[in-house]
Amino acid sequence: MDKIIKKALFIALCYIFYFCSGSFAADLPSLPPLNKEDRILILAPHPDDEGIACSGLIQEALKNKAQVEIVYLTNGDNNEVAFIIYEKRLVFRKSEFIRMGELRRKEAIEAMGFLGLNTDKFFFLGYPDFGTFTMFTRFWKSPVPFKSMLTRVTKVPYKENLSYGSSYLPENILADLEKLIEDYKPNKIFVSYPADRNRDHRALNLFLAVSLWDLEGKMPLPKVYNYLVHHFGWPSPLKYHPEDSLYPPDDMKDLSGWASLELSQDEVDKKYQAILNYKSQTESSAFYLLAFARRNELFQETSTLNLASGDTVSLDGYARYMLKDNQVNIILKHLDGDKDISRVGIYLFGWRSDVAFADMPKIFLSLRAGDVSAYNGKNPIKIEGVSQVIENGQMIIKVPLLLLNSPQKALVSVRIFSKDVPYVQSIWNQLEFK
Repeated sequence: MDKIIKKALFIALCYIFYFCSGSFAADLPSLPPLNKEDRILILAPHPDDEGIACSGLIQEALKNKAQVEIVYLTNGDNNEVAFIIYEKRLVFRKSEFIRMGELRRKEAIEAMGFLGLNTDKFFFLGYPDFGTFTMFTRFWKSPVPFKSMLTRVTKVPYKENLSYGSSYLPENILADLEKLIEDYKPNKIFVSYPADRNRDHRALNLFLAVSLWDLEGKMPLPKVYNYLVHHFGWPSPLKYHPEDSLYPPDDMKDLSGWASLELSQDEVDKKYQAILNYKSQTESSAFYLLAFARRNELFQETSTLNLASGDTVSLDGYARYMLKDNQVNIILKHLDGDKDISRVGIYLFGWRSDVAFADMPKIFLSLRAGDVSAYNGKNPIKIEGVSQVIENGQMIIKVPLLLLNSPQKALVSVRIFSKDVPYVQSIWNQLEFK
């Protein structure tokens, strides 16, 4: 018996040493404390994103008597590989993918219930997994809804969802988000990152930005914090390491606004157990999902780039923006030394308070070897006034604001292709023109 007790004590001491000896992100600012006055809204692109990114935040919020609600953009019904591994058979029929979307909804309810949230705090919309970014960039004012790739439907098929029967049109997503936000009036929103590798993650951030612009003056606007999930080689190592901390990826560590929420050992353990509730995903990706069960959670406060005439601003290392002569100058540097830029793609979506966002131009520019192609949503258009020059080793693309219908604000993102690098993509920037 003494040997058993000694062995148990040894294991316990090793675990304590292992947990306490890991690195903690003490050099990052702390997320502002949560309190009972907070009304927190978590926006999840898919069921499980709220668990892997915000389980600790949810526990802290409930411990401090804050209100928490969660909105799910999709039911996550497009993850074919995960479904095949979970089902242990090939999955083909659209009804099977819809059934998996229903399963993922139930998994999220179980995971969040395990953390202490009641079911009346969840709102599932059910828009197309892996389709919302295409909807945002190409389907405004479309006479035909987007069609989901695997479920092969054009409207929300889930009867339990808030948006059941809504067509897959971006106007419907925007209207749903605005109503939920205006009804709940959160003072803090946590949302997926605007440069996340997953398209739905980027899309949800963009829909939120437009929603809050539309709601300005109708309610006090909340602070917005972004959480990152998908990034090359991150978090490192890609497996369960509860003794380690989450840090920003190397190519994002110099960006401003990062904040860390420290978790107790009990909160990390409970987050680990909550993640295991997403069985349809952990069957194939447990090593990855559990890599987020660490000593802290990582968030970044959203920044708006205020652009007055003559100003030059930047949020990342890939693109800078200058307002001059009623033109947006997009300034790109070479990626690394002598690697030439071979092609550039630029999204420019303007917003005005007196024009519905659906009616504003949704411009995509493709620039290659001096040629410029332009699209408004899905439609190719002829443009005038866009130019590109090379000055002092930089490429400068000049875009008249008139092309964007003279906006007050804009969402802008740049994709840069070179001969040696497939592409890099800047963060989706929120610009405000002064």
